[in-house]
This record gives sequence, structure tokens and C-alpha cells, in this order.
Amino acid sequence: MDSRYNPQSIETKWQKRWQDDRLFNVTENPGQKKYYLLEMFPYPSGKIHMGHVRNYTIGDVVARYKRMRGYNVLHPMGWDAFGMPAENAAIANNTHPAKWTYDNIDAMRAQLKRLGFSYDWERELATCRPEYYRWEQWLFLKMVEKGMAYRKESFVNWCEPCQTVLANEQVEAGMCWRCGKPVRQKKLWQWFFRITDFAEDLLVHCDKLPGWPEKVTTMQRNWIGKSIGAEIRFAVADSQAVISVFTTRPDTVFGATFMCLAPEHPLVSELSTGTEQEVDVAAFVERISLQERSSKAIESYEKEGIFTGAYCINPMNGRKMPIYTANFALMEYGTGAVMSVPAHDQRDFDFARKYDLPIVVVVRPPEEGLDGNTMEAAYTDEGMMVNSGAFDGMDNRKAIDAITAALEQKGLGKKTVSFRLRDWGISRQRYWGAPIPMIHCESCGIVPVPESDLPILLPENAHMLEGGRSPLPSLTEFARTRCPQCGREDARRETDTMDTFVESSWYFERYCSPRCDTAMFDKQAVDYWMPVDQYIGGVEHAILHLLYSRYFTRVLESMGLVTFKEPFTRLLTQGMVCKETTACPQHGFLFPEEVVETGDGGRACRHCGQPVTVGRVEKMSKSKKNVIDPNVLLDQYGADTTRLFCLFAAPPERDLEWSEQGVEGSYRFLQRVWRLAEGWLPIIGDTPPAEGDLSPTQAETKELCRKTHATIKRVTQDIEERFHFNTVISAVMELFNAMQALDEGNVQDADKPVMRFALETAVLLLSPIVPHFCEELWENLGRRKSVLLHPWPTFDDAATVKDEVEIVVQVNGKLRSRFSAAVDADDASLKESALSDERIGKFIDGKTVRKVIVVKNKLVNIVV
Repeated sequence: MDSRYNPQSIETKWQKRWQDDRLFNVTENPGQKKYYLLEMFPYPSGKIHMGHVRNYTIGDVVARYKRMRGYNVLHPMGWDAFGMPAENAAIANNTHPAKWTYDNIDAMRAQLKRLGFSYDWERELATCRPEYYRWEQWLFLKMVEKGMAYRKESFVNWCEPCQTVLANEQVEAGMCWRCGKPVRQKKLWQWFFRITDFAEDLLVHCDKLPGWPEKVTTMQRNWIGKSIGAEIRFAVADSQAVISVFTTRPDTVFGATFMCLAPEHPLVSELSTGTEQEVDVAAFVERISLQERSSKAIESYEKEGIFTGAYCINPMNGRKMPIYTANFALMEYGTGAVMSVPAHDQRDFDFARKYDLPIVVVVRPPEEGLDGNTMEAAYTDEGMMVNSGAFDGMDNRKAIDAITAALEQKGLGKKTVSFRLRDWGISRQRYWGAPIPMIHCESCGIVPVPESDLPILLPENAHMLEGGRSPLPSLTEFARTRCPQCGREDARRETDTMDTFVESSWYFERYCSPRCDTAMFDKQAVDYWMPVDQYIGGVEHAILHLLYSRYFTRVLESMGLVTFKEPFTRLLTQGMVCKETTACPQHGFLFPEEVVETGDGGRACRHCGQPVTVGRVEKMSKSKKNVIDPNVLLDQYGADTTRLFCLFAAPPERDLEWSEQGVEGSYRFLQRVWRLAEGWLPIIGDTPPAEGDLSPTQAETKELCRKTHATIKRVTQDIEERFHFNTVISAVMELFNAMQALDEGNVQDADKPVMRFALETAVLLLSPIVPHFCEELWENLGRRKSVLLHPWPTFDDAATVKDEVEIVVQVNGKLRSRFSAAVDADDASLKESALSDERIGKFIDGKTVRKVIVVKNKLVNIVV
């Protein structure tokens, strides 16, 4: 065994050995229990960051542990490779998205392999490959055939510089998340998936995901947003038009005094056309279209609107209600129309006061009256119905059902359920994505591409256009095609591409049989491996990615392609990697390597020498430059130290704060273990592996034996129950301390099996965490097969029990002494030992002992 721990040479050696032996490659084995461990696959941005390192290290430990527990473990890796970031980066670097993406994949694959992750690389996939996206094109055609996919004109978040549609989550403070330019509302023809058909089922099953964090299922429930209420129809005066609204408060309909339509509502333009307000309404709608239109954003806006020039009729009392378009009305909620009841909704109240609109009280508190003219705020609590015709005097909660029934009887409304969830718009006006397999023909309309023509290849030789515009519409060889129905030669392909969330909504099924070329996946392989037993990824994906994956799985289930609805049995959302920021007055934020230590213990900017300001600890980000390049750690300390620190610094679900001292401490710990093993190996020599009963002769060796069993128990429980690898490492460190305390010069032959048992156990317990290090020690212990092929160590529960325990002695509640006693010592003997303790004598000498309290195996408290 080398006298010095050299991580670089050891890690290179074992990574090659693993690859040559195909140690991580697996196939279906019906006779063996399976375990599918998956981390969310990365976007190939060019290099991995510490967030990747932490996420994938957590997953790798679980995968290795489960394999040692006898499971057939599937642990794949691939690349979420389509999308706008690749286009933007390619444009910025004057290259092509395909070249940029494939080069990045090569670089990141090398980095992941260098960290020793146990991936089955033979299952690697990239979503930008035709052999992958051809099957989502195939599924798209099936969804169109079954009415699950459709096309309609819709308002969308539009970024002009990026020339694409953005999801609400990609709009930050009204700006595009990528280019930082303003986003506006634009009406476009879009393809949609009918995710709303599964809204109820997705919601119900949130309660059937016990292996998911409650915060994530809560976020999903809120996003789906089920509301029970009534649909009420308001006829537009002097028109055939009808405005349908959804409300959870039909009891307040008599108090509706005006109507608000979302600026995107199709009736806004229709109602204002030809009126004096037409120009002003159009200007208002245009101005609002430039604002962020998420529900969160509008909460901070001042309520404003404009009269459309039209009126509608309250169906319950005939009141003529002016119709406004208002910035707080959203097409995303209900029908995009708000029955405004200012007396009982604060938002409506503020709007009514601003525009001098009537406020009519229809629910009053039980003990007092309310006057709409003098109210200072809306009344939103329960109460008694007033100004509501036949419903006056009724409890408003009962009036909800009564008024809904009356509306149904009149044919003017009905009880209904509304969801916040909207159908998934998948069209993107970008180049780097999966082409939508539809054809536009002047004679036949929109027709599907024949399945035999799949895949519709994205031309990877296309030149990017200025401003990021997609070249596909102007690329004749792609866009021009023959209509498969009538044969016209001037038909045009759909030039929108699919949202990249489509690719990430089924990749976990494709991993089960990534080389299958006759279907999306091999059904037998999916039946064996799916669902994923443990999914790991950031909480930032808690809504869209996870919700879309759950939806896609239901689509597959409805088509008979899979037999399950939920793709992920357990979910772990790991915390972020954080570090303090450093900034210079002249150069702004600084990377860690741009900061130098000064002689007085301070820090200065490497460029100008000025003192730097140390900011608060924040998530590592390139924009604030508080990032650590994993390659620097790998070069200096090696993969195992990097992995050890990522796991030891915090539990997986908590944020990890970066610490140079923590990394150095992890490296020193491995060196100490290495030196101990080097010292022990000549002593235990040819001692065979410990099997069966151990019979140590000395007290300290007996304690080491007990400590080893106790450590196995604690480590196993901490992994099984909560993945708290920080306490796992702490437990092994405690075992190591016990090993170090052993007097090597006084070891009897009968004690050597215990030493081997302790050392081998420490190696086995650490092997999922620092695998290269442990493989080397395992080989030096004379083991010929990989440590990964050895079963996880077992413990004897009886052997974990101490023969002796430490008893604390107190006098009047204050600690005064300690002594050791047999675990089965009775109260009388513990009392006697405490009273006869020499150190206790001086505290009770000459005093009357009034009481002695004994807590078995813990303490004796003497009251004087």
C-alpha cells in the first residue's frame, strides 16, 4: 500500500477498471428486485457546476447503497438538449446550436465520469437526437388523433428580441428571463395539449404521493387550483353576445354593479368597436399587453381600467352594468370575465372607488348594517343576505346553493368547477427544438404527417438568423412539402417547434430501452423498471416539469402504453449550494480567484488592489460570480474529497454553504483514514475476513466490536429513513476515532479479526460516498472483487448494547463526577458507588443527604 494518499492516480485507475468491467451496466432481471434511481438530467450548458455535483453525488450514493443491498439498480444519465438557451449561447458565440450542444455534452460527460458516478453510460440519450424526438412526434400525432392536442389562437407572452413565446415562469418582473428585455402579450396560433382533461385526477393523486415532500404537493395543488362555484351568464345589452363568468360567490350576484373583462378577452375589441371609447380602449389594451400578466405580478399593480362603451344585464335583478376592461382581470382565471361586487371584494372595491361606481351591500354582518356609500373597505366575512330579493334574511352560505339553483332554473347559470390550470401551450417559434409533425395545405387545411415519414428532421445545417429568429419558415427545403392527402406541392410544414418540457416529460421511460427503434420504449422493459423509485432534483422544478411528467404519464396510460399513472414514487428536492459574494468598487462582483488575501487578514481585488466587500451568502450564480469551478476542486483534492464535502456539510434537503475549511477538513479526514489503514494492514496481515462470532480478549477491543455493530445500525437507518448522509459520515468518523484509540502495540491474535472487521466495515460504509478511495483500500485488504459487489454489512442488534455505561453524578443538580457501571447495575449499587466517590465526598461532607435520585444507566442526583 502506498504510504501517501494520491487521489488523482487512484481515481483514474478505478474509473478505468469500472468502465472495462462494465460494472454499472444493467439489464432487466425478473428474478431480482429492481431499484430505479434517477436525477433530473442536465441541460448541456458547457460545464457542470457545484449544484450538479451535489445533486448527482446524492443520487450516486443511493444507487451504490441500493446495489450493495441486493437491488438491480438502474442509474442512467442523458441530456435535456433542446431549447432557447442553446440558441442564445450559439448566437453569442457565433456558432451553431447543434455544434455548441454536442461539444458541451462531450465536455460535461467527461466531467461526470471524472467524479466517478455509477451511470450506465450505454443508456445515454440526448433529446436533440432524431432517434429520441421521433417518438414524441409520433405521440403528438396520436394525441391529435384522439383530440388530446389542438390548435387555437391565443394570447401569449412574447419576447421580441428572442422571437418566441415564454411561459409565465420565464417572465421575471415583466422581462424575458434570458435576454432581460420587456415581454408583451401577442395573439398567435398555438398548439396545445389538453392537460385540463386530467386536472381532477392530477389533483386527487397529490394525496397519493407519500414519498414526495409536502411543500411540492402543495405547490402542485395550488397550481392546479380547483375552485367550486357557479357559471353565470350576463347578456350584453343591445347585442346577441353573452358574457360568462365563473364565481365562487354566487351569493353576491345581486351586488354586482359592473363587469370587468381581461384586456385579452375577445369581446373587448368587439364591444368597443364603433364607440367613442374605441381608440382609448385599444391604447389601454396595448399598454397593458406590455406588462407582466402573471397573477403574482398583477397583485402589485394599481387597479386600473377603461369603459368599453357597452353594458350587460345582471340576470338576477336586471341592473344595467357598465363593462370595463381592467388590468387585474386575467384570461388565466375562470373565463377572463369578473362579475365585480365592490361591497364584498377588496379589489372590486378599490376599482369602484377609483372610478365612482356604485357599491351595493348584499351580505351584512349579523349584528350591524353596512352602507355602501360610507364603507372604507369591502366586507368579505359571512353574514345575512340583504338587497337580494327573495333571498333576504338567508344565511349567505345557504344562499350560495339557493341562488345557484335559481340561476339553473332560469337557464342563466349552473353549478360548476373551475381550475386555475390551463391547457399546455407547446408551440415555440424557435429553431432548436423538435419539429411539430403537421402540414398546412390550402386545400385540406391542417393535416398530420404520415407516421411512415417520421422523424421530421430538424435541419442541423440551418444558419441562424439575426436577432434569433427561426430560419425554419424561410428554409424552403424544410418548410415546403407535399400534402399527404391531396398531393399539392405547395403545402407547408408547421415551423413551430415543441416546448422543451415535452422532451423532459417522458425521458425516464425512454431510459428503460433507449435503443428501441420500433416504439417509444420497450413495454416489457418499462413494466420492469418503472415507476422511478427515487427521483432527485431541484425544487425549482416542483411545478411545471413534475406536473407535465405526471400528465404525460397519464396520456401514455390512457393509450395503454404503460400501466401506471405516477412516474415517480419518491421525490427528493435537494437544497442549493450557496456562497458569500465578493465585490470591488471598481470591478463589481468578483470570482473567488479574483480575490487575494492581504497581510492584515483582509481581502483585496486582484485587479486594482482595493479592499473587497463581502456580501451575504447566496445561491451560487454566474451573475454574482460566487461560483466554485468543480474542476479546481478535482485537480487539487480529487473527486472523493469533493463528494465527501458535498454530503457532510448539510442534509440533502437543506442549502449547503460553501466552506474552504470544510473541503480541507474532508481531505484531511481521508488522509487520516489512509494512514490508519497503512498502519493496521501489517498487523492484521493474513487475518481472514471476520465471519461469525468475534471473541475479543480486551475491553477496548470489545468496545470497538460493539461500536462497529452500532455504526452499521446507525448508518443503515440514516440512509434508509432519511438520506441524511451528513450523520452517516459523522457516525463513521466516530468509529474511526474508536479505531484510532486502539493500542496497536498491545493487540492479541484473538483481537485481529475485530480490527479487520472494523476496518472493512468502515470501508464498506464509506464506499458509496468515496468510492475510489474505498476500492483502493478494499483491494489492499486482499479483496479481489469490487467493493460494490460486496453485500452491505449487517449488524447484530445484541452486539450494539454496551456492557458498561457512563453514569453522571450530580449534587443538587450540578455535575460533580462520573463513573462507569454495568448496564444491569441496580439502583442500590449505583447509589452506593455515587456516595462513595471520592470527588463527591467534599461536596456532601458534613451535610445531611436528604434524597438520592437514580435514573438507570444515566445519572445519580444527590440532594443535600
